[in-house]
Amino acid sequence: MPAIIFDLDNCLASADQIGTELFEPAFSAIANASDGSVSPGALQRAFADIWVHSFDWVACRYHFTPAMFEAGWNELIRVEVKKPMSGYADLHEIAAIPADRFLVTTGFRKLQESKIRALGIAKLFRNMIVDAIDEADHKGKCGYFEEILALYGYPRHEVLVVGDNAESEIAAGNSLGLRTIQLLRPGVVRSARATGHIDSLAELKSLL
Repeated sequence: MPAIIFDLDNCLASADQIGTELFEPAFSAIANASDGSVSPGALQRAFADIWVHSFDWVACRYHFTPAMFEAGWNELIRVEVKKPMSGYADLHEIAAIPADRFLVTTGFRKLQESKIRALGIAKLFRNMIVDAIDEADHKGKCGYFEEILALYGYPRHEVLVVGDNAESEIAAGNSLGLRTIQLLRPGVVRSARATGHIDSLAELKSLL
């Protein structure tokens, strides 16, 4: 049986479905700690990117000072979703896909695990892995993809990676010689790096 490794944010559920207000304390703390080190325009771009990329990636990309990084980190590490989430409208399609299904998501552990609970999707996957950036031993998506291959013994040509981010799960899948499928959710920029592209989870069956 083939295997599919799914991303979570902006793939199964919009990252901002948790409510943008949950990140406001972090954004305020980062802005206050900046003290002019990062321009207001760059800060706004950074805050927009936090909904697409992990915090450590954004901090590096926008040259956050140590004080900015610490201020944001101390707020975001505590964020937790406490209300139900619905995910994208086609989320139910996953249950009908004839494949072993895995979830690998990057971010702060408390936040990512709370999203999984809020969506009620645990039963859809053979295994779920949080690539927790707040834990020293996290392996990155490439490392966890390799772990899945080794643990379950899937031939690489039978594994698909499905996600939105060309610089994260798509890049990781490509580096391991896996087929990568970019799911073109609203706002996602189409990337030529992916093996293929789909507009809906319902299209996955035809790729197996």
